[in-house]
Amino acid sequence: MKQLPLDDLTMAVARIRGLLLTEEKVDRAVSLLAQAIKESLPGSPGAGVSLLDADGKRTSSAATDAMVEQLDASQYELGEGLCLTAWAAGKVVIIDDLLTDTRWPRWQSAVASLPVRSVVSAPLWAGKEALGAFKIYSALPSQYDESTGRALSLFAETAATLLAHIQGTEAPLRMAESLKASLASRDIINRACGMLMERQGISYDRALQQLIQNARVSGDTLVQVSEQLATRVPPAET
Repeated sequence: MKQLPLDDLTMAVARIRGLLLTEEKVDRAVSLLAQAIKESLPGSPGAGVSLLDADGKRTSSAATDAMVEQLDASQYELGEGLCLTAWAAGKVVIIDDLLTDTRWPRWQSAVASLPVRSVVSAPLWAGKEALGAFKIYSALPSQYDESTGRALSLFAETAATLLAHIQGTEAPLRMAESLKASLASRDIINRACGMLMERQGISYDRALQQLIQNARVSGDTLVQVSEQLATRVPPAET
């Protein structure tokens, strides 16, 4: 496994800092960030950045190549995948080998023909708010591990702060206000996931995926769906 050069990632953010802080278009800003990630990593993997609204739908995104666009599009169309999980759970998510990972079966099946084996995604945190997630794809298995996650978390925090302070646009502020309502209560989301895990004998990732899909169907936010489940009184036993 190749170590991610944290110093190079930090330098990449520094190089585009001035551009991001004066950039009026959010789409341009995320494009700059995706390209900076790609250029800073060994082996030139594919990279992408997505900003999300309260329901996990993309409001802005960028990818370094067409394959990354296809991988991302499948996630948001199907409502499942590691990027949505990273955003909703607020943690780095790693796929060691896409051929054997079964956490998101529909997405795995949809992208099985693409030359991708290992993937890592990190949430973009600005303060206490998750604006979205970025992801890195590799054609080789076992390219990312926990040390990768720690490095990317530091990078993501800096990058998200820059994105949230883009001058000349209210888009990040609007997203932040929306996300405050839907993501402020991590306890509620985790409690709902725990209830589904206990009732159905499923993993945390599967429970979170189910909550996201329920939110999409109902039109409610992720927190609203979680609150409904967590506060629902079970029927009395007879």
